[in-house]
Formats: sequence, C-alpha cells, structure tokens
Amino acid sequence: MSIAEDNFMGSEDSALTHQTIARAARADTQPKAYERDVFKRIRTADVCRISRHLATLLRAGMPLVPALTALVEQLREAQAKDNPLADIMEQVADEVNSGKTLSGALGKHSDIFSSLFVSMVAAGEASGTLEEILVRLAEILEKRVHLAAKVKAALAYPLMMIVVAVAVVVFLMSVVVPGITTIFLEMNRPLPWPTKLLISTSAFMRTYWVFLVVLVCAFVLGVGAAYKDRKGRLWMDRSKLRLPLFGKLFLKLEVARLSRTLGILLTSGIPILSALDIAKQVVQNSFIADSLGSVRDLVSKGSAVANALKETGLFPPIVYHVISTSQVSGNLEEGLIDIADMYDGEVELTTKALTSLLEPVILLCMGAVVGFIVLAVLLPIFDINQMI
Repeated sequence: MSIAEDNFMGSEDSALTHQTIARAARADTQPKAYERDVFKRIRTADVCRISRHLATLLRAGMPLVPALTALVEQLREAQAKDNPLADIMEQVADEVNSGKTLSGALGKHSDIFSSLFVSMVAAGEASGTLEEILVRLAEILEKRVHLAAKVKAALAYPLMMIVVAVAVVVFLMSVVVPGITTIFLEMNRPLPWPTKLLISTSAFMRTYWVFLVVLVCAFVLGVGAAYKDRKGRLWMDRSKLRLPLFGKLFLKLEVARLSRTLGILLTSGIPILSALDIAKQVVQNSFIADSLGSVRDLVSKGSAVANALKETGLFPPIVYHVISTSQVSGNLEEGLIDIADMYDGEVELTTKALTSLLEPVILLCMGAVVGFIVLAVLLPIFDINQMI
C-alpha cells in the first residue's frame, strides 16, 4: 500500500490528528490594527525566525509557556519595545498558559500565521514532535523567502530601467519638446510627418495629462477590484499562466511552492486529504487552487495523487511521473521535495534568462523612442539649412 493510501485510510491516531488540524485551521481571527500598519508589517522572515528560536528553546528542554515568554523577551530586546510580533507572541503565551493549545492560540492571528503554519503546529502537538515540526516550518519558510528574494533581486534592475525610461520620455515630451517645436510652428512652414506626430503627441499629453493620470489610477483600482471578485481573480490568474515567457515562470513558482508544502505536510504525518486542503490555501494562484480542489475530490474517491494531478491537465508531465514512481516506492514525501528543489532551481535559471532578455529589449525600446524624438526635431532643422 502506498504512503498516500496509508494516509487516506488512516487509523484512530491519524483521525484524531485530522480533527486537531481541522479545529486549528478553523480558529477565529480578529485582525489587529497594527497588523495592517504598513510601517509595522510582519514579514515571513520574522515568522521564520520565531519558529526556529522556539524550536531551539523547546529542544533545550524548556516547557512551552516559559519558552514563549523567553521568546517574547528576546523579541523586545532585539527590536523596539512596541514590536507588534512581540505583542502577538505575548498574547499567544497568555492563551497557552490559560489552557489553550499552541495551534489554537496561533490560529487567532491568521494574518500572521498561515493555515500551513497552524496546521503543522497542530500535527506536531498531536504527535508529540512539536520541536521537529517547528524546525521544518522554519526551513520551508526560509526557502520561500530565499527564492522570493532572488526573483525580486533579478527583476529589480529591469523594472528600474522601465521606470527611468518612462520618466525620461514623459519629461522630454512634456518639457523639452514643446519648447523646441514652438519655434517650428512659428515659422509657418510645412513640417515632416514625424515632427507633426511628435507635436500632436506632446500637445495631447500636456492637454489631457489629468485624464491620463485618472485612466492609470482607474486601471490600477480596476485590477484591485477584479482580484477581490472571485470570478475576476480566477480569470486573471488563468491569464497569468498563459502569458508568453512569464506564464511558465509563474507556473514553476506555484509548482515549487505546492510540492514543498505537500512534502513537508506528509512528512509531518498529516493525511493526504488534509494536506491538499492546506496546500489549496497556500497556493497563491486561484486557478491552480481550484484545480487542487478537483484533485482532492478524485483522491477522496480512491484515485492516486499522480493520476488526479494528470487529470487537471495543468501540471508538467514530470510532476505526476515523479509522484507516481514515488508512490510505488513508498517515498511520496521525498519525491515531492525533490520536485520542489528541481523547480526552485528552474525558477532561478528562468528568472536570470528573462532578465538577460528584458534588459536589451528595454534599451532598444527606449533607444527607438528617444531616436524618434531626436529625428523628429532634427528633420525640420535639416530642411531649413538646405533652404538657406
């Protein structure tokens, strides 16, 4: 029997774990004002750090409540006294001291601790392996932060080039060009078509700049509103996966995140159906999350995980082939982690390749626009020189 089938069939202990996880994931939350404060935003790296620190304290033999208290003291010592994460952990310590489970106390702060974090802590409490679970959580969060940082660093330079290019063109069209073209208009001479187009574009930008700003703001707000609507977000997330060049990158990112999440959850002893439920909430692309819902339904009816993933038609063949082989050999968790490691590497390589491609394209586009502006300005001057 495969690991997935073992997890699916389960025993009384796994059923108890499943109930514990479900209760933790359903914990009510009351978002705090400081959690929404941009200047006091709690990052994933902060959650990763407290997970590793708490695991270290528990491994040293310290009971849970004193360990949480020591963690709060460390947070206040390392950062400002009004550190919001220290305030949250102090509340968690008080609730655990009053008899609540750690997962239940963390579940009240879902803006900070994801369903993955809470569910794995619940599984660790139920199995008596909380220290190991916290270390695994720290590792998965560290890998996520590390990969995101690499992608952002690789894309930062092209994005900066785009911003600078747009700013230069806007400055030329709204400040420099009007002063030069006014001279040509006062001469009342026929102008070449590039100059006419340049003058018309510059006049349009100066006349309707308010309209253009409003149009850009409306577009941004419209995208934000579409993401809040389920159908709109589903359409946009599906469209992202179909984008040329970037679509494959987005898919690889999600596959890496999904595979690592499922692998860590199964390694922690969480049943496959519960793991799929949690992974569905972790995945950021709603179209892929919906596909996971159909995967879960097929697995609950007895289908193998690999076959269920293949039915979606969304995942690359290597994903369900590796999973199928891993199920047969009884190493499904290791197979999922291997897939995550493989796609992490591919994401880095794809990002570097896209960056190398974008930089010359941006330079060529900027050079073409600036060259057109220069040509449109110089053509009338050449005509005047010839007549003189």
